[in-house]
Amino acid sequence: MTKAYSRFLTAMFCLFLGGMLVWSLVLPDRERSEVENRTLSQWPAFSWQSLKDGSFTSAVEEYFADQFPLRDQWTVLKARAEQLIGKSEFNDVYLCGDRLIAQVKDPEEDLDEKNLSYVQRLAENADVPVYLGLIPSAAEIWKDDLPAGAPSWDQSAFLQQAEALGLPMVDFDSALRTHADEDIFYRTDHHWTSLGAYYGYAAVMEALGRAEDTLPMSAFTPETASTDFNGTLYSQSGIHWLTPDTIEFWVQDDGLSITSWRTGEPQSGTLYDRSYLEKKDKYSAFLGGNQPLCVIRNEAAAGKGKLLLIRDSYSDSLAPFLAQSFEEVHLIDTRYYRMSPAQYAAENGIDEICVLFSIPNFITEKSLVFIGQ
Repeated sequence: MTKAYSRFLTAMFCLFLGGMLVWSLVLPDRERSEVENRTLSQWPAFSWQSLKDGSFTSAVEEYFADQFPLRDQWTVLKARAEQLIGKSEFNDVYLCGDRLIAQVKDPEEDLDEKNLSYVQRLAENADVPVYLGLIPSAAEIWKDDLPAGAPSWDQSAFLQQAEALGLPMVDFDSALRTHADEDIFYRTDHHWTSLGAYYGYAAVMEALGRAEDTLPMSAFTPETASTDFNGTLYSQSGIHWLTPDTIEFWVQDDGLSITSWRTGEPQSGTLYDRSYLEKKDKYSAFLGGNQPLCVIRNEAAAGKGKLLLIRDSYSDSLAPFLAQSFEEVHLIDTRYYRMSPAQYAAENGIDEICVLFSIPNFITEKSLVFIGQ
């Protein structure tokens, strides 16, 4: 390579970087990336203290990284280039044929053991039976589909550890493994599909001793709500060339009344918030997404008991099924609701409590400390 050619390449590279810098300064800042489904960094407030401790410069670096022109397109290009050189892991997400599977990392701060102890404490404090349901993720159910040598935390061993507590368990593991050849998880998202949620519903009913009350699959008429769902793993990985997922609504909301406490006050809710179907986060159409407390009442199921779910977002698509078999289904999200579940159960006539979490969420959730109150 001649010196003239080297200088030419250097000049072109500098022009490219300079052009991108000017472009980023001219363009208005974006508040959110719909593709990545997250809030983007904004220009940080300056202080001499933040400059001294380095937090200001770190924040500026994050700002330029997030506001870089055509960031979404560069993210996809990077993932494509990495795939071409044989890479199969993209930002803790594995590309397994035509689906994405999230890696499950080792828990930090002994949260796995701590959270099990909080469930044990809840069982001791509550005056009603407490069940524990831990949902294995796709990385466990479809472990054989992971790239050779791909690390993923041993969820089966953790289930054995949970069973040693002696609490009644909801056997989601067997329910999902039995149907592992079906579309029980989305291909671009970490949640289970409505089909997977139905099998989860059957597992809950069996654990509660009410298997005979489980509605058969033939009792439902799935409605195709969306055919262009690109979920959390699509956003996280940068792999944007897979066929989008389909979201189905199986349960009709006839005869159901839903009350949500999103702002601390009771408001009329809905089984499906269809406005989310026009947004990136389409899974939040189930019950309208995250909320501190939600209660579903079914007059047609009067006398069939009141169930309290201490839960994560997997229960958003599970609860509609359970609402067909219980007079009331109460859902508490401990990230936003801090009242003692044992006290809540006593004050609201709850008959049974189920702590239902996907294993990856259970071993990373710090708010479960509040259930032991």
